[in-house]
Amino acid sequence: MNETAAQGPATGLSDDELAALTKADLHVHLVGSAAPSTVAVLASCHPESGVPADAGELTAFFAFRDFAHFLAVYTAVSNLVRSPEDIVALVSGLAADMRSQGTAYAEVTVTPVSHLRAGIAAGELAQALDAGAAAARANGVELAWVYDISGGDGLDGARQTLDAALNHPPSALIGFGLGGPEAGIWRDSYRDAFAIARAAGLHSLPHAGESVGPQEIWAAIEELGAERIGHGIAAAGDPALLARLRQERITLEICPSSNVATGVVPSLAEHPLPRLLEAGVPVVLGSDDPPMFNTTLLDEYRRVRDQLGLTGPQLRALARASIEASFAPPAVKQQLLNSRDARGTAHPGSGASVRTS
Repeated sequence: MNETAAQGPATGLSDDELAALTKADLHVHLVGSAAPSTVAVLASCHPESGVPADAGELTAFFAFRDFAHFLAVYTAVSNLVRSPEDIVALVSGLAADMRSQGTAYAEVTVTPVSHLRAGIAAGELAQALDAGAAAARANGVELAWVYDISGGDGLDGARQTLDAALNHPPSALIGFGLGGPEAGIWRDSYRDAFAIARAAGLHSLPHAGESVGPQEIWAAIEELGAERIGHGIAAAGDPALLARLRQERITLEICPSSNVATGVVPSLAEHPLPRLLEAGVPVVLGSDDPPMFNTTLLDEYRRVRDQLGLTGPQLRALARASIEASFAPPAVKQQLLNSRDARGTAHPGSGASVRTS
């Protein structure tokens, strides 16, 4: 990064100030957050997987041709996770990365069915997530979980996900989601599953409008009761939908680097984030699958500053919105909102931590 970018444009914030902002990551997947070194170790244990066992080779492995290729690679990496100890290792690595960039809170998406297939029982998965969250909390990062259905697993996958969420939940399970492929996977097919999850007190947090048009965002709102929407970038082309999102304050979890890496947006310069902001739609930045997309949450703030021209007030507003749009426990949310950086007086070089005891 050149010196100008490192310091930020005159209207933006420096890298140090961005790192100091108290912020939350509301769109990040557990398996997709695995560091290349972690993936390489897991791959070395399972040479038949086809995943490179060399961290350096993973850069080429993570060069995605299109969205379908990304899903195939993601599945291959997910299949490497075969024990509760692997889950704890993923959570520990994720928390360390977040701590280093000033991310104090995250709502992390976990796909239980993929772990059930790998031989990790639902109760074992929950215990491993609890153990990882406790270790993260001790290091100043608070984690919560979103259990999601992969659209490719169909209604049987939905039933298994519901069973894990309702009968074997980790203690900090806050949401129910729907991810994976979008093309041909209609949101309204999962209406009943989401109704049951919502009745049990879980928040509705589906992906929609990432690689298909705005009709699936409408379905996520009207059929699934979406409270936040993963990606949702297709809304930029639908004025009526923009008005609905703005009026009902339904937040979009925007992941710019992910959208470019999977080919659903041609380049960062063409990303619809500025149009969404101009339309008054509530948005937050997310990292999605950070090592796979060569990014971090902090990098997302840097990139929208450097390549989309977001100003200091806009960047601060995004960081604050990430806390306000979260489903953190009230005491945790208030502590984050009361921090100096969340109030808008960032100081260089500091990280954010959360204490819940």
